[in-house]
Amino acid sequence: MNQRDIGLLVILVIGALVVATILTVVFVRYYVQRYKKEQAEKADDLIQSASEKAKTIEIEARDKALRVMQDSEQEITRRRQDILREDDRQQKRRAELDHRIERIELREQNLNKRQSALDKRANDIEKLYTDQLDELQRIGQMSIEEAKQVLLAEAEKEARNDMARIIRQIEAEARSEGDKRAREIITDAIQRVASEHVVSVSTSLVTLPNEEMKGRIVGRNGRNIRAFEQAAGVDVIVDDTPEAVTISCFDPVRREIARRSLDRLILDGRIHPAHIEKILNEEEREVEKAIVEAGEQAAFDAGVAGIHPEVLKMLGRLKFRTSYGQNQLAHAVEVAKLSAVLAAELGAEVEVARAGGLLHDLGKAMDHNTEGTHAQLGSDFARRYGVNSRVVNAMASHHHEVEQESIEAVIVEAADAISGARPGARREDLEQYIKRLRALEEIANSFKGVQQSYAIQAGREVRIIVQPEEIDDLASTRLARDIAKKVEETMQYPGQIKVTVIRETRAVEFAK
Repeated sequence: MNQRDIGLLVILVIGALVVATILTVVFVRYYVQRYKKEQAEKADDLIQSASEKAKTIEIEARDKALRVMQDSEQEITRRRQDILREDDRQQKRRAELDHRIERIELREQNLNKRQSALDKRANDIEKLYTDQLDELQRIGQMSIEEAKQVLLAEAEKEARNDMARIIRQIEAEARSEGDKRAREIITDAIQRVASEHVVSVSTSLVTLPNEEMKGRIVGRNGRNIRAFEQAAGVDVIVDDTPEAVTISCFDPVRREIARRSLDRLILDGRIHPAHIEKILNEEEREVEKAIVEAGEQAAFDAGVAGIHPEVLKMLGRLKFRTSYGQNQLAHAVEVAKLSAVLAAELGAEVEVARAGGLLHDLGKAMDHNTEGTHAQLGSDFARRYGVNSRVVNAMASHHHEVEQESIEAVIVEAADAISGARPGARREDLEQYIKRLRALEEIANSFKGVQQSYAIQAGREVRIIVQPEEIDDLASTRLARDIAKKVEETMQYPGQIKVTVIRETRAVEFAK
């Protein structure tokens, strides 16, 4: 072989090697990629299988957790029911025990009373025996005239005691029968005249659409709020209350005008001094119109006709006035209806009683800016506009500031007390409540012979314990009457106050 063939052979060998290498590389890459693909597919299958198993395990775990939760809730419900049943049983046992204790205490009190009565009777017998001995010894030394005088004095004393006892018995019977009849009439009147309880306060809350409105109400450097307060005559309180401001004023009509005006200003959005004054003037006219309509509607609801328009207008102002939380216009209509029912039951003039009940608190519409009591102011105002003189007297005398001249005046006073004393009709704050209780006890303690006094039943009753050596049984009756009279003269209160005088004498000895 020549050199040329050798070169060709070498080239061929090299080319074969290159081709083999290339094929090897291609096959290797092909198999590597195929292997990777197979591994990836296996990995995906494993991941999918693991995911499905995880989902299955999660579902099973949730089912188990739900079953456990349901079982626990059922167990809790069962135990709670057991606890409630046990609590009911304990409460019933406690109530039974309390009832037994009360009966035992009552029995003990009765026994103590019987023992006290027996001891008192024994002491009286012993004292009577001693007095009789002394009297016999003294009579033995008397003349006929002296003996006659002694006998007459004893007879007079005994007659006075018998007379006092008979008077007390008659008074008790009359009071019992009168209370029974009065309860029947009052109950019938209340059942026939049912009205809702309307509660109001001395401030009005105005809701705002957002907190930014507070800034617009105040205005730049407080210009808007000052203009509003000066024009309306109220105080506008802008505090931390969310989306609300408070309007405060002692005059309920001005407060209502301010509230309605502020609502309109907030709805309109134009809040500046000129527009504020315009809105206030418009709302003032609207409120005046509403006052007239309220007075006319109240007269219509109460069934009273022929009232002067100025009196109706003043009556309508009571729509915005409250006393102990009770709306005065609703109270006036209710008193008118109650007065009519009571007058019909007692045979009095229904129309006079009805008108007196409707107008009895007319002065409360003007007593905030005029000197004088509301009974005096209202009666003077009604008299100027030609109201019946008997109605005027019922208005002026319903708090005993003047003498009552007719049965209709007494009926109006009773209907006023019924309307104000019904449960929930009126409310008073804690300070006034405590003052009233303290005043009751001070009045009772001011009388001679009073040892202690307690105001109970939310001020509806005062119990007085007297010193038995200073106050006897007859004096106890007089003391109760005097205390009740002083309470009527010096205090203002809805309904009535029961005065109970307790006199107790105890004799204690020790057996040694």
